[in-house]
Amino acid sequence: MMSQKMNQNCLKGISLLVFMLFFQLGRAQYNFTEVDGWLKDHLKDLGGRAVLVIYKDGKRVYENDENHLSKKQKFIGKYIAKKKGVEINQDDFTTGSRVRIASCSKWLSAALVMTFVDEGKLSVIDSIGKYLPIFTQYGKGAIKVSDCLSHLTGIQQPELKESIQSMQALHSMDEAMLALAKQPMEGIPGKTFHYGNAGLQICAAIVEKIGKKDFETLFAERIAQPLDMKNTDYGKKEIPLAAGGAWSTADDYMNFLIMILHKGMFNGKRILSEQSITEMQKNRTANADIQSTPAQKRATNYGYGEWVDEEENGVTKAVSSPGLFGSVPIVDNKRNYCAFLMVFNLQYKGRQEINADLKRRMDKALGF
Repeated sequence: MMSQKMNQNCLKGISLLVFMLFFQLGRAQYNFTEVDGWLKDHLKDLGGRAVLVIYKDGKRVYENDENHLSKKQKFIGKYIAKKKGVEINQDDFTTGSRVRIASCSKWLSAALVMTFVDEGKLSVIDSIGKYLPIFTQYGKGAIKVSDCLSHLTGIQQPELKESIQSMQALHSMDEAMLALAKQPMEGIPGKTFHYGNAGLQICAAIVEKIGKKDFETLFAERIAQPLDMKNTDYGKKEIPLAAGGAWSTADDYMNFLIMILHKGMFNGKRILSEQSITEMQKNRTANADIQSTPAQKRATNYGYGEWVDEEENGVTKAVSSPGLFGSVPIVDNKRNYCAFLMVFNLQYKGRQEINADLKRRMDKALGF
């Protein structure tokens, strides 16, 4: 028995050594000195804890974490947690730390919707009234699924905090749809961009009707389980917030990004069709009337659940879906890599410039 246990321990040790060898070999191909420096220099701006993972050419070529919560950051964190009546976790971040990812959720939710499109059970040009008659009753039934995925519903939405609080006060997806159906319109569907929660929440209700299961279960079966995202869900709430309610880890979210980078494939399995990946990354808002866009992402180019960061001759080269709490997932098709920066920070002043600087340093480190 002892011999068997020793053999098992030896095998585990060998496996770890092999992993570390491949990781070091991958990192040795590139010079990440400036990326390391960026993490250290901006750690305070990032909230005192940060994890960065970069994947290229079939392997992780960079993985690093920096942790130093200041006394002030710890005090503020405890104060906010006490005020909101929630537990606070101030442990160091690792790639396995489970963190609220806010609007990084949008990309995951849009991918779930596209699994139904791939199966022919849903079309992005379907009107929402086809599945949710309550919107037809209030004169909004002609809004398209595509509009919902791109924040082009034209439905007026309250400020983010008020929107989340009002949704959390409800007790069912049907109640949530009634509340959205009653909202006034602020513009023409398909032509009015308002970055918020409404569109993806409508999509969540639609896939529940089609899939005949709750949103959390559908996400688990169609996205999380096939991608081995064991620590990712939407918080198991009565009404999961499809646009911003997910929790995840750097390890989990990287699996999702690898699938996107590989045009829908993950570990030899087809998760999404290549056509769906392409459709998600098309710029849908170039000519839209902009009603609201987040301060930390002053851009207007949006696809399905993700921002279009770089285009060349109408072809999307890089996409992302940053969250309110600072985490940033990136897929760069042009340079053939993906990356995930996981942080938790409520301050977003200067965030767009800071993130752009990180992107430049990653590109340079990878030889571009």
